Amino acid sequence: MNDRERAYDIFFFDLDGTLTDSSLGITNSVIYALKKFGIEETDRTKLYPFIGPPLTVSFGQFYGFSKEQCIEAVGYYREYYRDRGLFENHVYEGLENVLKELKKLGKRLVVATSKPEPFAKQIIDHFGLAQYFDYVAGMKLDGGRGTKEEVIRYALDTCAVTDRTKVLMIGDREHDVFGAKGAGIDCLGILYGFGTREELEEAGADYIEETVEGILKFV
Repeated sequence: MNDRERAYDIFFFDLDGTLTDSSLGITNSVIYALKKFGIEETDRTKLYPFIGPPLTVSFGQFYGFSKEQCIEAVGYYREYYRDRGLFENHVYEGLENVLKELKKLGKRLVVATSKPEPFAKQIIDHFGLAQYFDYVAGMKLDGGRGTKEEVIRYALDTCAVTDRTKVLMIGDREHDVFGAKGAGIDCLGILYGFGTREELEEAGADYIEETVEGILKFV
């Protein structure tokens, strides 16, 4: 990690575990999908690793699903998520004040999430956060842009970012760090979400902050 913080002009925000606590909706959706395969999961905390990474990766990694089963499981997940799970969610306390301050200071804000882009836009609109963001970038519903790096590169291109040294990715999981590094931008790992300090340090986060307010150190 860098020893000193520096200022950035463009802030890319992960969604799940960074802007909103989406644990209830995501875990309910995973439980619903697993039941379709005859798997009864009663310990919700075991499903927290699903928050953040692409679902096709998580179903395979944690339940040994084949590629075909992963695709089927994602379909079941979305059956629940699009109608109910999407809004079993809340914005982290103090987060909107941080967004207001960043905009006040003239910073550009972008959402970069592994969640399908239409769902991400619905959530941002639902919680009244659209006014703060220049763009909401996510994966395609058909699985395209399936990695965080692909989403970040797509957001950089769409927003016509030319100087990547001015961009800071903010996220709570290792895939946010890997994605940022792969796309050539710095990453701030935050600890109020679902990742751990060890996970973020091992992934190579440039900075780590414990609180929502810590984001403002980088302006």
